Amino acid sequence: MHMLFRTLLHMLASRFGPRLGLNEVASTRFRVLPTDLDILKHMNNGVYLSIADIARFDMLIRNGVWKVFADRGWYPVVGSETITFRKSLMPWQRFSVESRIVGFDDKAVFVEQRFVVRGEIYAQAFIRGRFLKRAGGVVSIAELTDAVGASPADFRLPEWLVRWGADAALPPTRQPAPSVWEPAG
Repeated sequence: MHMLFRTLLHMLASRFGPRLGLNEVASTRFRVLPTDLDILKHMNNGVYLSIADIARFDMLIRNGVWKVFADRGWYPVVGSETITFRKSLMPWQRFSVESRIVGFDDKAVFVEQRFVVRGEIYAQAFIRGRFLKRAGGVVSIAELTDAVGASPADFRLPEWLVRWGADAALPPTRQPAPSVWEPAG
């Protein structure tokens, strides 16, 4: 809920931002607000992922994919995400999140996002997302690429990212996923 107003503001602004192609990088500007801070007075690590969500919405609106989803009753969900931090973002600091669709595996879309200050990467995230149908079911990659006019051949998905997606995956929702801890050490 703490990101609701910021999300709505950016979604409105995205409608007036420059249009993008599917392969282009979307740059979304932000400023570190007092509500983004943790006890150490820098941007909280969890806030990075919430801001990354907003930046992905901006990208999807500006490249026209969001309208395609809305027309078909589809919506995105994050399956896996990882982030690496390099430098802290401080109160009131301006930064951009650069977002780009990296590619597809057989089930999901991969997006790279960089938190950037004056051309320097402060943090980098990778997101593996899927798309669901409001009527029920999963949007296949074939349906997705057909709907948005993308060819997976136009994207180069690094092998390490494919492995990460597979290694980080949990069992499908219709299969059991018991919480059983292995002994430490």
